[in-house]
Amino acid sequence: MAIRMNKKNTKAKKVIKKIITPVTSSKKKAAEPEKNFKIAKSKFVEAVGRRKVAIARVRIYEGQGDFVINNSLVSEYFAGVRNAPSVYMKPFELTGTKGKFSVTAKINGSGVAAQLEAFVNGLAKALVAFNPEFRTFLKPAGLLTRDDRMKETRKMGMGGKARRKRQSPKR
Repeated sequence: MAIRMNKKNTKAKKVIKKIITPVTSSKKKAAEPEKNFKIAKSKFVEAVGRRKVAIARVRIYEGQGDFVINNSLVSEYFAGVRNAPSVYMKPFELTGTKGKFSVTAKINGSGVAAQLEAFVNGLAKALVAFNPEFRTFLKPAGLLTRDDRMKETRKMGMGGKARRKRQSPKR
């Protein structure tokens, strides 16, 4: 409640301000249906794969099932990456275990392409943890080595970019 003075009449008027609260609807999002994935709940092997800033925590379960990444199917998650199915199935093709495992992964950080490479690195490490003989197939293919190339850090006084040269003063 506020009091306003009117200059002409010099009478005080009472002004009541209404506070409007937004109405919250109790409806749940209908666009997001519950997803039921087929994952074999047997023993699992866990490994961590990395690329740039992306970190993938991968679990492989014995038995047939789905590939689930961050609560979505792997084909949906990596839909924007070219040739993604051939990339993430490569560890299974090299070891001859295609269709024998179900996979779950939690991935965060970096972009989708780097997340795919981190996922493949984690898959290969998990397969080696499951059976150490798989190392002979995965190591020559380069799937067990972590690609340590990172984005170059920005330097002070360089105009915002990492490799930009300093501006030389002319006057």
